[in-house]
Amino acid sequence: MTTANFFVRASLLAAGLLTIWAPDAPAEVNPGTLKDAFKEQFKIGTAINRAITSGRGFRRTPEQVAADIALVKAQFNQVVAENEMKWGPIHPRAGKDGYDFTAADAFVEFGRANHMELAGHTLVWHSQTPNWVFEGIHPSPDAPAVPSPEKPVPETAPALPSNGTPGPGQGGGGPRRPGGPGTFRPFDLNGPRASREELLERMREHIHTVMGRYKGKIKVWDVVNEALSDNGPDILRKSPWSVIIGPDFIEKAFEYAHEADPDAILRYNDYGLENPAKREKLVRLIKSLREKKVPVMAIGTQAHLNVSITFEKMDQCLTEIAALGLPIHITELDVNSAAGGQRGTEADIAGNAAATQGGLVEEANTRLTEAYTGIFRAFIKHRSAVKLVTFWGPNDGNSWRAQGKPLLFDADGKPKPAFDAVIRLAGAAPKQAPGS
Repeated sequence: MTTANFFVRASLLAAGLLTIWAPDAPAEVNPGTLKDAFKEQFKIGTAINRAITSGRGFRRTPEQVAADIALVKAQFNQVVAENEMKWGPIHPRAGKDGYDFTAADAFVEFGRANHMELAGHTLVWHSQTPNWVFEGIHPSPDAPAVPSPEKPVPETAPALPSNGTPGPGQGGGGPRRPGGPGTFRPFDLNGPRASREELLERMREHIHTVMGRYKGKIKVWDVVNEALSDNGPDILRKSPWSVIIGPDFIEKAFEYAHEADPDAILRYNDYGLENPAKREKLVRLIKSLREKKVPVMAIGTQAHLNVSITFEKMDQCLTEIAALGLPIHITELDVNSAAGGQRGTEADIAGNAAATQGGLVEEANTRLTEAYTGIFRAFIKHRSAVKLVTFWGPNDGNSWRAQGKPLLFDADGKPKPAFDAVIRLAGAAPKQAPGS
């Protein structure tokens, strides 16, 4: 071998080694999936919309919908319907013949076909409930017999706080539609309304019909959603349920749900529990229900958060909720990165537009990663109490807060740095003890 040939071969060998070991050309690594990474900790779920369950897109192209479906199947082992099981879509017209189960049936079929655990959302809620539910001939005892010319009775009461919309999100983004069956104009509590007995019978019939249809298929139900007041001293918000029936409407809802399916896990669900004042209201409510032997079996904390959330805040929240002795379900997790949504963790749809305005915060991906790292550190620390973590949408393209880029996957379904951070946490987490 000549000296020249030796140096040529040596140079080729060195180049090959550099190609193998070059730090800027790493081999492809599959980071794994959320459902597999946390299989020793808790189930990982997502809310899904009608496009995903039907395969037909509305705001997204057929290719995007196909990718969304693939993402859901790959990453999650539990699903909840964003809208299809709320009273408006599933029972838009009065009476036993007023149901439309088409979309809800498709949701259940999708989950069962893909071997996913199912949650039902939601049976009793002040929002997205058609006005016919509350209508009747009984006058409000507080309403004037004749409207005063100086101060006429308004056509509708002020909008009640709500985290639901006709699209994704408790919901799904988009304004409320005017009038008609299944729409969500606030009910006028100053006008004629149902009696307590009438409304209780409507509630019971609805709960028994819906839960009865999916008995043995849906494991857990949001029986009552967002009954706590956001502000002031009152524990419960003023809603048609609390005004017409009284505060025991919650007890009655759980009673009817347990009648309908004695094997179902029945949970109370609310938002903003990271706020100590609202969390205290939750504690008082749940203690009162348990003292009365009401069959509330789990607490759903929605966890609509923002990038300023810290591990310490989530840790304190979960510590106080866990002290109630019930399983904790994280039911609607997302982390808003929009500059307009950093003041609180409420999920009021009336304020959602403002909460997603102003562009993204500076270094949004970095801050999102830090937030999700703290959140999942808290979940893992409280893994003996936290049994389920459900994201409110599989990716940003399906989120009710899409402009806030709140999820672990972008609108194209590509994982963000926050996803990688969460997966790494799962790998370092202690395993659950057998039987826990």
